[in-house]
Amino acid sequence: MAATDRATCETLSTEITGRRAWRRDDIAARDWTVSLSPEAIDELERVISSLRLEPVPTLLLTPEDFELSACARIMGGVSDQLRYGIGLVVLDAIPVERLTLDESRAITWLLGSLLGRVVPTKWDGTTLYDVRDTGRSLEYGVRRSVTNLDLTFHTDAAWMDRPPEMVGLTCVNPALEGGVSRFVSLSSVHNELRRRHPGLLPRLYRPFPWDRQAEHGPAAPKTTSRPIFQLDPPRPGRASAQREEDRWMACYNERLIQTGASLIRDELDGEGQEALAAMDAIVNSPELWVELVIQPGQVQLLNNRHFAHSRTEFRDAEDPNRKRHLIRFWTREEGRRAFHA
Repeated sequence: MAATDRATCETLSTEITGRRAWRRDDIAARDWTVSLSPEAIDELERVISSLRLEPVPTLLLTPEDFELSACARIMGGVSDQLRYGIGLVVLDAIPVERLTLDESRAITWLLGSLLGRVVPTKWDGTTLYDVRDTGRSLEYGVRRSVTNLDLTFHTDAAWMDRPPEMVGLTCVNPALEGGVSRFVSLSSVHNELRRRHPGLLPRLYRPFPWDRQAEHGPAAPKTTSRPIFQLDPPRPGRASAQREEDRWMACYNERLIQTGASLIRDELDGEGQEALAAMDAIVNSPELWVELVIQPGQVQLLNNRHFAHSRTEFRDAEDPNRKRHLIRFWTREEGRRAFHA
């Protein structure tokens, strides 16, 4: 690899503490489940009644257009849990059984907008992204999320300079079999790497090649270069008060690093391969991750900069109206609202 990969980078010098650094036995469904109150459900149903009388394109809707005070209070608590707590929330539940698909999209958009600034999930501007098996074969530029294949532990858009901060998934239909979601704290993974492989940890703060999944203009490079772990510079005027771990961010997708190296026809350096293998083993340790099967109407929300998620392979129902279908959105506050901030 390039000489820049051997450069000294700032690394987190202490163990990560607090609610972010959980292990499987530390949390349970009661810790991540947040119920929509009857008042919040009433607000959402009034939104739908209004849109049925006077339709408005989903991307033009704003929470200020409606009375959503109960929903806003709930999403404020959700935001705190995602940023400062365990990083995972399952919102239970939008009454999707009484809604059309477009109405489910509208509610997803409004709840996402209460959480943060909703941004495109694809370079072409797609904002509400359908996660379902399209029958397409896996090839360059085809995301695994539009197949029924497994998704290994990853963070969304890990190759971006500013990946989405929060990821939301509204379940319209679950799979007939499989499609189990798993979550792992990358803070806990970092702590384990620090204990077990301290000599390899600095390599994960230096750049790796990443496949950009064809989410860019036709003339743009197919890969980018960035680390898995990084510390943001201290904010102006707050350097002395800001904790090191609050500047820490993680991105992860071992598959995209391997395909990134293939695209540039360059083998990963030995230390890089060893560090990736060590991280992969820890990420997939059953004592670290939790799992759940998302149910109709539930909204799965996670912090995308400190936690990774995966999905097992699934089998769909024969009825096309019952096939697994999730509606995904991203939020990010920095930069432009375009895909590349």
